[in-house]
Amino acid sequence: MPGDRSAGRSLWLRIRRNGGLYLLMIPAMIIFICFTYLPMYGIVIAFKNFKPARGILGSEWAGLRYFKKYFSSYMFSNTIRNTLVISIYTILVTFPLPILIALMCNQMYAKRFKKFFQVSTYLPHFISTVVMCGMIVLFLSPSSGVIPKLLGYIGVQTGDLMGKASAFSSIYVWTEAWQHVGWDSIMYIAALSAVDPQLYEAAVVDGANKWQKMRSIDIPLLMPTAVVLFILRAGSVMSVGFEKVYLLQNDLNISASEIISTYVYKMGLKSNQYSYSAAIGLFNNVVNFILLLSVNFIAGKMGDTSLF
Repeated sequence: MPGDRSAGRSLWLRIRRNGGLYLLMIPAMIIFICFTYLPMYGIVIAFKNFKPARGILGSEWAGLRYFKKYFSSYMFSNTIRNTLVISIYTILVTFPLPILIALMCNQMYAKRFKKFFQVSTYLPHFISTVVMCGMIVLFLSPSSGVIPKLLGYIGVQTGDLMGKASAFSSIYVWTEAWQHVGWDSIMYIAALSAVDPQLYEAAVVDGANKWQKMRSIDIPLLMPTAVVLFILRAGSVMSVGFEKVYLLQNDLNISASEIISTYVYKMGLKSNQYSYSAAIGLFNNVVNFILLLSVNFIAGKMGDTSLF
């Protein structure tokens, strides 16, 4: 009891001492609660036969009916497979590349070239998804696209790449890498900027070359940041970007481009199956949450870096 009282007093003293900072947090907390936690009440729709005219409380209880409907649907295996293929492929490509770019920038001594390199890799990030998808369709057009014409000069016939289901995941992933890898490298560049220059000087005195300095200094210092970002990426494995996939989707590549988020959109907003789409979305989020906890637990056991 005395220990609890002393802890309560110290907490109250800290709150009074930093009262101004807590006041600044109140608007953000209100917005966070209103737009993040209160809408979570809508999860109930997944367990009800929701009718807009009756409302959430007035709609009759359905239990796990819509979860069973999705698990027994032929779209279950298709959407899960496509989502995992695109997501894991994206992680394998776009997770290590920002680290490589950060290491390259850290080894550049010509300031003008370094700035040009950084700006040129950052700029694609600011292209909107709609414009990016329009550029992809134009560049890959079999009749007037730049890429098929260039490949045609060396004897490679690509055909209609946007109409090939087998090419969809590669188109998505590598255009995603071109657009976002440079921007994602900023966090790693910031981590490298905090390295003590004396470490490099000591390495030079010991006769270390660039590769040895990267292996012994840069990479170990980047590992905590990389682990945290990997945990966050693992927690969104089942959440592939909806907008880009939907805009690149067509009748010819639908077998490889129909993912969970696009299927939820079509079932919920196009077919008005609100409870069914809510059940699929809830299942997707639960799997992401379990993956986040699992990867975070493994990272904590293997090293000292974890989210919590």
